[in-house]
Amino acid sequence: MPITPGKFIWMDGALVPWDEAKVHVLTHTLHYGSGVFEGIRAYETKRGPAVFRLTDHIERLYQSSHIHMIDVPFRPQELVDAVKETIRANELTSCYIRPLVYRGYGEMGLNWLNCSVNVSIAAWPWGAYLGEEGFTRGVRMKVSSWRRYDHNVLPPAAKATGQYINSSLAKVEAIKGGYDEAIMLNKEGYVADASGENVFLVRDGALLTPPLSACPLAGITRDSIIRIATDLSIPVYESDMARTDLYTADEAFLTGTAAELVPVRSVDDRELGDPGPLTKKLSEVFWSAVKGDLERYRAWNEYVG
Repeated sequence: MPITPGKFIWMDGALVPWDEAKVHVLTHTLHYGSGVFEGIRAYETKRGPAVFRLTDHIERLYQSSHIHMIDVPFRPQELVDAVKETIRANELTSCYIRPLVYRGYGEMGLNWLNCSVNVSIAAWPWGAYLGEEGFTRGVRMKVSSWRRYDHNVLPPAAKATGQYINSSLAKVEAIKGGYDEAIMLNKEGYVADASGENVFLVRDGALLTPPLSACPLAGITRDSIIRIATDLSIPVYESDMARTDLYTADEAFLTGTAAELVPVRSVDDRELGDPGPLTKKLSEVFWSAVKGDLERYRAWNEYVG
């Protein structure tokens, strides 16, 4: 989706005019993908804009940094405050937020240990990642020919820039094939993730999703849906899933910060039908939670004002 330019981007402790937020062409991360990032959303609520699970996202950013041996030159609370500052400076009521920790200019080569570390935070208005129609009709999925990397190839627990080439190959393959999104299998042939979302299916009134050992990202929206389902007394199982489990599911849906919660209409041209009742129920509670309307999940809303 196109980026809507804003007024400011936060860079290394200061707000910089949007068009002046630049890096050198020899920045290490540009050449080797050696950075980590987060995708976060803020929503308009009755009390003003609130960032959904902001602290959890920043904590995951630091976990990714630790895995990739990056020493972030700011404390977590400083980045929490910087996200809110960026939203206020851009006068946004709802938005997508992209913190990026990247290795900067000054060193070249595969050894990144002596590279400088820089941090930026951008925020802009962003609509439905998979299209508004996806929320009502569901999305068409294709099982990708590209496999998800495993724990001893690249760390799936880290949200790192270069690792997403794997997802981009799958996404573009699906789009060029006439589908909305790709599902990726791991090296054992079980479902891992979609290209940028976690995968859930419904069978016999229970919710199933791949375990972290199957190499999905430990999604924060995934965790939220598991919590909501548990609170609704819906059984949740983390178990290996074959591609045929998707074909025969009663319902299926995707979760992620960008995609939010989107029903799956078909997988490899096997129709699942319109969004089912359990998907609709979870979606209803999720949207109420992100908009600050449910006291039970009030701690997930971190207000900007």
